[in-house]
Amino acid sequence: MPECRNLIFILGDQLSTAISSLRDAQPEHDVILICEVAEETTYVRHHRKKIIFVLSAMRHFCTELSERGFNVRYIKLDDADNTGSFTKELKRAVEALRPQNIVVTEPGEWRVRQAMDGWDRETGLSVDIRPDTRFLCSHEDFRLWAEGRRQLTMEFFYREMRRKTGLLMEGDAPTSGRWNFDSENRAPAKPDLFRPRHPTFSPDETTREVMGLVDCRFADHMGSSEGFSLAVTRSEAEKTADTFIADFLPKFGETQDAMVKGDPYLNHSLLSFYINIGLLDPLAVCQAAERAYLQGHAPINAVEGFIRQIIGWREYIRGVYWMFMPDYAHRNFFGATRPLPDFFWTGKTDMACLSTVIGETIDNAYAHHIQRLMITGNFAMLAGLDPHAVHEWYLEVYADAYEWVELPNVIGMSQFADGGLLGSKPYAASGAYISRMSDYCEGCRYDVNRKTGEGACPFNALYWDFLDRNAEKLSSNRRLAQPYANWRRMSDEKRNDYTQSARVFLKKLDDGTLV
Repeated sequence: MPECRNLIFILGDQLSTAISSLRDAQPEHDVILICEVAEETTYVRHHRKKIIFVLSAMRHFCTELSERGFNVRYIKLDDADNTGSFTKELKRAVEALRPQNIVVTEPGEWRVRQAMDGWDRETGLSVDIRPDTRFLCSHEDFRLWAEGRRQLTMEFFYREMRRKTGLLMEGDAPTSGRWNFDSENRAPAKPDLFRPRHPTFSPDETTREVMGLVDCRFADHMGSSEGFSLAVTRSEAEKTADTFIADFLPKFGETQDAMVKGDPYLNHSLLSFYINIGLLDPLAVCQAAERAYLQGHAPINAVEGFIRQIIGWREYIRGVYWMFMPDYAHRNFFGATRPLPDFFWTGKTDMACLSTVIGETIDNAYAHHIQRLMITGNFAMLAGLDPHAVHEWYLEVYADAYEWVELPNVIGMSQFADGGLLGSKPYAASGAYISRMSDYCEGCRYDVNRKTGEGACPFNALYWDFLDRNAEKLSSNRRLAQPYANWRRMSDEKRNDYTQSARVFLKKLDDGTLV
């Protein structure tokens, strides 16, 4: 074998041939190292479909690289001599291959970066840690943008990203004269038997092998391998993107906040799996959406809303994560300590909204952003669940969840545990919001129109109790002025009914009683 010039270490969420670590790779001189390691599958108890997705995509990417002529050292999870960690596998590869240098792309997660920063000492070799150019805003650029700002308002960051990319811009002005069409994207939806079907993919031999491994090794993790149908190759991911642009993008905007029983995907793109793991390029996907608008195929509210999620929110969340870690993970503005109830793993609750969303999460390792924010997240915040435990649950159960994107969404946006660094107000809502944006309340044991007492929707009392017990921290928030004014206008008897109903419910929750 020729002398190994560079050992190029590619992580499991860097499955792109355009990744910066491969920028100047030479197949005849370099070796690529890709590892499935135990510590990555078990640092939280990942959903089985999530593990299947990642491992199968990694194995298919190895095949893609090999077909391009690269020499790939691929370590499978069940290899007899697998050491179980990135660092140990790197050291083992260095001993076997004697490379001159190590080349990597920076990781997405803080804990991996901490390990990576020690690899030069561990191996005695130079480690070239390159920026992840899949992102449009570097860590330094985000810090420069944030410097001196009293509040890190995402909308202003998003406008900078629009200017930088030129997406939906006419010179220095936004297309159609508006930056944001979010107000037009809040319509409820109804069941629709004629809605196009999202593409699914039958497991091939490689994926079936992974499914067997996961079912055997992770039998006590959430979910099962049954029904696994995610894309695991670049071509399959590109088919999913093309189908979204053609069939779902036109209606994406107006229904993106809607929730319908039996239709967990609605008009959502389902592209976060593939963008976050590297099978799709985020800018290319946004450019395809823009072309759909320019060609008259999709309306501006749908295209702008989709693009904002990627070049705005996704990039912004990453910036917040890297700017404020590692202490950000442990922020707990409300001092919430209640453990997660068992139904977060079983879906067994009489609250139809939570039963539906958690049940779909168990089945699919997926829920769309409003289900995550306004059903499970809203409940967790109102009930005073420990935000760190909530964060770990989201990281476990969703196949598109990586800590850099999941943690700020949970700690900052969903739980307001950062005290408002990321969001201007808590996303707290009573049952009225859930009833308006979903059909979950139909047939629920709890009556969404009843405010307190036996049989009333728990979200109603929990909402007012949350505001009451956190009044010292929240009553000065201008965006909550109206709810607090309403609370103060209530009679003492009515306020007591709300707080007492909340206490009764939370006592049942603490006792493990079915709620």
